[in-house]
Amino acid sequence: MALAIRTQEIPFPLSEAFPVEDGSEKKATTKGWELYNMVPSGAALWLISELVHDCIIVVLQVHIITCLLGEGKQSYAVHWEPPPEDTYKWRHKRPNMSNSLRIYECHIGISGSESKISSFDEFTSKVLLHVKSAGYNAIQLIGIVEHADYSSVGYKVTNFFAVSSRFGSPDDFKKLVDEAHGLGILVFLDIVHSYASADESVGLALFDGSNDCYFHTGKRGHHKYWGTRMFKYGDVDVLHFLLSNLKWWVTEYRIDGFQFHSLSSMIYTHNGFATFTGAMEEFCNQYVDKDALTYLILANEMLHELNPDIITIAEDATFYPGLCEPTTQGGLGFDYWVNLSIPEMWLWHLENVPDKDWSMNKIMQVLVTKQECHCNMLSYVENHNQSISGGKSFADILFNKPKEQSVASEDIVFRGLQLVKMIKLITFTTSGHAYLNFMGNEFGHPNRVEFPMSSNNYSFMFANRQWELLMDKGIHSNLFNFDMDMMSLDENERILSRSSPSVHHCNDSTMVISYTRGSFLFVFNFHPETSCESYRVGVEEAGDYQIILNTDDTRYGGHGELESHKHLWRTNKKRADGYQNSLEVALPRRSAQVYKLMRILRI
Repeated sequence: MALAIRTQEIPFPLSEAFPVEDGSEKKATTKGWELYNMVPSGAALWLISELVHDCIIVVLQVHIITCLLGEGKQSYAVHWEPPPEDTYKWRHKRPNMSNSLRIYECHIGISGSESKISSFDEFTSKVLLHVKSAGYNAIQLIGIVEHADYSSVGYKVTNFFAVSSRFGSPDDFKKLVDEAHGLGILVFLDIVHSYASADESVGLALFDGSNDCYFHTGKRGHHKYWGTRMFKYGDVDVLHFLLSNLKWWVTEYRIDGFQFHSLSSMIYTHNGFATFTGAMEEFCNQYVDKDALTYLILANEMLHELNPDIITIAEDATFYPGLCEPTTQGGLGFDYWVNLSIPEMWLWHLENVPDKDWSMNKIMQVLVTKQECHCNMLSYVENHNQSISGGKSFADILFNKPKEQSVASEDIVFRGLQLVKMIKLITFTTSGHAYLNFMGNEFGHPNRVEFPMSSNNYSFMFANRQWELLMDKGIHSNLFNFDMDMMSLDENERILSRSSPSVHHCNDSTMVISYTRGSFLFVFNFHPETSCESYRVGVEEAGDYQIILNTDDTRYGGHGELESHKHLWRTNKKRADGYQNSLEVALPRRSAQVYKLMRILRI
């Protein structure tokens, strides 16, 4: 196979670039080869593979760091190497790692209000300050790695070492990361190493003219349902490619962590599309890709050696055993695992279960599952998946007319406001050391996300965020005020980094839940109709308690029924919920309160 580089339409065959005395072409002696060619920064690049039978394949280089779309929408690589005087100069150090993570999930392209693809610079100047003021200490970016199909939300990656040129240059992205660090915000990438785009013109597929350069052949080389290409992790060159890709993002762009997308697609040959009961044999059979597990172990070991403070997050619907166990003890070495059951549970209740039939016990079983690794759990109410095309955001569901036709129209807004706040608060305060929110949902963004595609005539109508809603003095500002104060609860009181919640009261009849976490008491009344003037819950520590967060506060759109109860609440010696002490509290319907133990009584 003769190989050549084309730059600015000028061919440079290997025989000319590397002449030898006998006039023959210099051949590579290994699977790889290198060609050094002096080209200016910004030059367009193509790699031309000249195969037998005069078949010529034009593809992009595997390790290219930026690409552009030509007039015919065909991507072409660009050599990016500014002169030293123009190289981006980093201004800020990496922020110190926090004991708890409040992650703001973002997509650059839809981060603006206008009907267009937003840029890195626009995100840096407008959205980062909002993230900081909202109280989040990390951003998780999706769709950063180059992908030819914008409607894929960045999950069909074509060029693993390139930032998406739709949003700007590599230096624009560096500036974004740098400014985030200056604000004390960590930057995580949603990395897709579980599969790759099947695009044979710009991706890894058919890169060298063969079907198995990076991927398995046959059925195993294609995702069971998504049509993407599946890596062969047992190949040394594939391991080198993927590991060096991770290192590139850490060293070149100072990324602070990664969420590994869709692990179940890679660690099972059935791509995770099988029935799981939790039995151990389901994780130790012939359908488990041991090479993929080896890669994940190597990735975690390498990343934590590069930066001991780096964060790795596992997104795995099957909760593979040992996800967050140290590699030295046979685990995969991740720092966090994503509890995907929580958003599914909330969505099911909102769309299928009448409010009065919600089971408090079933809800808590999902929220506080896997107690042995609770501190490593990342929880969220909804991320981009819940509001992507075909779905609805929770605000879209709640602020439209509910299924119970008996609900008066004037009560719809109150119901939606209260349930959004309660669902967020109970998910947040039962989470492990990490919580995630998708961009815009902190103020109840009303619309789903739908990227431009042929089915919608490439419309940008739902490919943006309506930031102007924050200026209205209504439900969106109410929800944003609550979300900010909820984030402050962790910032000031370190709720997420405390020990796991201790649930001591869960009553399906009264629809009341109560639990403690450290010196804090959380009480929820999910009943749609019944308020309680005096409701007894047990507490371990006798003392004076004070409300520090109340979903019924008028500032959050509530009725303010507890405005006159800002005094201290003292325990009594009446037993309740297995404790010697109890607290009698007022519980407005559809409301929740957070109490802080202000003074301990020694009796």
